[in-house]
Amino acid sequence: MVSCYLATFTDHMAVATFDPSTGWSDPEIKPYAPLALDPASSCFQYCSNIFEGMKAYLGPDGKARLFRPELNMRRFERSAARLALPPIDGDGCLELIKRLVHTEKRWIPSLQGYSLYIRPTVIGTRPALGVTASDHAMLYVIASPCGPYFPQGLRPVSLLAISDKVRAWPGGTGGHKVGGNYSPGFLPQRVAAKQGYDQVLWLFGEEKRVTEAGAMNFFVVLTRDDGDGYDLITAPLDGTILPGVTRASCLALGSDPAFNEATGLNLHPTERPYTMQDLVEWSSQGKLAEALCIGTAAIVAAVNKIGYEGKDISVREYEVGLGPVGMALREKILAIQEGREEYEGWSVVCE
Repeated sequence: MVSCYLATFTDHMAVATFDPSTGWSDPEIKPYAPLALDPASSCFQYCSNIFEGMKAYLGPDGKARLFRPELNMRRFERSAARLALPPIDGDGCLELIKRLVHTEKRWIPSLQGYSLYIRPTVIGTRPALGVTASDHAMLYVIASPCGPYFPQGLRPVSLLAISDKVRAWPGGTGGHKVGGNYSPGFLPQRVAAKQGYDQVLWLFGEEKRVTEAGAMNFFVVLTRDDGDGYDLITAPLDGTILPGVTRASCLALGSDPAFNEATGLNLHPTERPYTMQDLVEWSSQGKLAEALCIGTAAIVAAVNKIGYEGKDISVREYEVGLGPVGMALREKILAIQEGREEYEGWSVVCE
């Protein structure tokens, strides 16, 4: 059964290696198989690992397509630079990914909302102990068929706001997709689950600024005082926030007059800091129309409550699982991803 937890992989993977004396090898698409690595490799000792998360969809024309992959590749390059890994050519990597997707096209489910998840990864493979940058590396790309994030239909998620643990900090790696960002979140996630919440809402600093939700970007939708539509607010890219592709797409759509006219929403996107106290006040004032988790896996998911200091901030629930703003953004992005609508060249065919 196809699931959002990925344990079934396609027949092939793409692999290339970097040696400081010869540079990157010619990439190879070969049968999926375990990797052979030295136990002293940097990736095991110092977590010199980066990755991307992408999806390939099957369009109505039968062609496989990727969603805004150039944004993933630019982020991939930045992540490699941040960990002082050998530099990667994002454009060349994208061509390799397209070849792999084309090879594995039969693995892409044809049902709406289903896709082929693509995981490009670079790991440091310097075969020696020593706290220094890895001058050896391996690039590999694997793929797995993926079902909807909510297989039984859209449903809201609950969040537990925490500030005693942090996901990212100024000057750190929160703005990059590196392996070390994720495992420290497993314990807070377990704590949230034991208290009956689905995910963690990460707060930062004495003022308890709202940052991200689990491994997703977080948005709030506020009813405007002047009655002119909604404010669509998310935290700015200050180095602690991952520059998500879906995040960027929601902001772009929210700024598009044609999208606003078609949906009748009149959104006003804003990137600015805000705190848990702001959320509490917006809720008490009746302004908090929607809260949204945004990311590659879920696309857009509604939040129905946020636990904070022993109390729950309730967010309005909608019978269809998403409010009007979240639903409009999700439906538009999914239509573009699946090639049912053309928009700004965001859907890139793999040929």
